[in-house]
Amino acid sequence: MALNLFGDIYADRRVLVTGHTGFKGSWLALWLRELGAQVAGLALAPDTSPSHWSILNLCDVTDHRADLRDAEAVRKVLDSYRPEIVFHLAAQPLVRRSYRHPAITFATNVMGLVNLFEAVRACSSVRVLVNATTDKVYADRASPKGYRETDPLGGHDPYSSSKACAELISDCYRKSFFSTPDSSARIATARAGNVIGGGDWAEDRLVPDLVRAAITGRVLKVRNPNAIRPWQHVLEPLSGYLQLGQHLWSGPNLADAWNFGPGAIGEISVSALTEQLAVHWNALRVETDESPHPHEAANLRLDTSKAAAQLAWRPVWDIETALARTAIWYRNFHESGRVDSTDDLAAYVTDARRHGLKWAT
Repeated sequence: MALNLFGDIYADRRVLVTGHTGFKGSWLALWLRELGAQVAGLALAPDTSPSHWSILNLCDVTDHRADLRDAEAVRKVLDSYRPEIVFHLAAQPLVRRSYRHPAITFATNVMGLVNLFEAVRACSSVRVLVNATTDKVYADRASPKGYRETDPLGGHDPYSSSKACAELISDCYRKSFFSTPDSSARIATARAGNVIGGGDWAEDRLVPDLVRAAITGRVLKVRNPNAIRPWQHVLEPLSGYLQLGQHLWSGPNLADAWNFGPGAIGEISVSALTEQLAVHWNALRVETDESPHPHEAANLRLDTSKAAAQLAWRPVWDIETALARTAIWYRNFHESGRVDSTDDLAAYVTDARRHGLKWAT
């Protein structure tokens, strides 16, 4: 892959990815390696088997195993590695798990972030930090309009609330500690929609649950089939994070909050997604689960006009392409046990160039 993507700013840079053993973090580590970055990760061991991180086998990524809740361990990683750019993706990311373990969720997503910021404050090498939060940081106003970055923050469930807190903490640290004359670090937050793609085996997520059911010949019971979410391939928000990092490094100071979503074409219901995914894998079968479930927002839509106007960012793959690439990845893994995620990455970059996206040309 050409190393001049994103203005070639990642080549030979020391980049730290927290949460690199997770689904989204492993894809980001792969992409950064292809960009020529010196990549290190800070995370716990993968909590699923198989895991995308294990499949990738990125031996040239420095693998630090540490818990964000351990402030001293986090500080030691930054002191030893001296990163120039940090992408913060480590989190307890599951809504229903947050209901079962609210204290762990807040400790990881709130105090873990504070520990990272304190370590960054003491590490003068860091110039850019992109904190990935979620589209669920917004107060639920049950509106068909997409949430904008200036809309009120909220969060009904512990996960959403913890991520809204993470947004407030990021803004606090940005204003209190990273806007002073002696600070060179720029801090931004990125709010992405629901990601899909090969390699996600997390519990209680729609696509991994569908895959597990298809492999075992079961019918999956789906809750909230009419709930609307902004679905996008995992590479979509990652391109936004990388482009945001590029601007923070070499462009005007865009240290702020940013939405990265698929637009109206990717904002479809749970039932519509399952139907479209089954087109590419007819072993997928679902039925509605009528039992009671914890609260989740009925509609989540993101307004990404700010990213389009100021970063010239926009999605590459429509929902049909994203679902097709996802189904093919899982089918290949199920049928042969072998996949090459760089194929998806190369196809994505090729399509971005064909569409004339600035970061890819």
